Amino acid sequence: MHPLLIEGLSDAIGFIGGALAAHWLAHLLGLDPLAPGYGNSALAGIVIVGLGGGAGLKLARRWRAARKKP
Repeated sequence: MHPLLIEGLSDAIGFIGGALAAHWLAHLLGLDPLAPGYGNSALAGIVIVGLGGGAGLKLARRWRAARKKP
């Protein structure tokens, strides 16, 4: 498989997976990132989902880097 395709797919899967996990975590904490308006609960949920997506992306890139080393 082409290396750029692997990079793109792993980045996408990592970001989406991290964002979904963070969304579930936000719901467990009582925060709703998809609530109407921009209340404190919604903003905190949005921040958590963004951080989760970034963490998932970072994990995907570390996984890809670990695969390259012999």
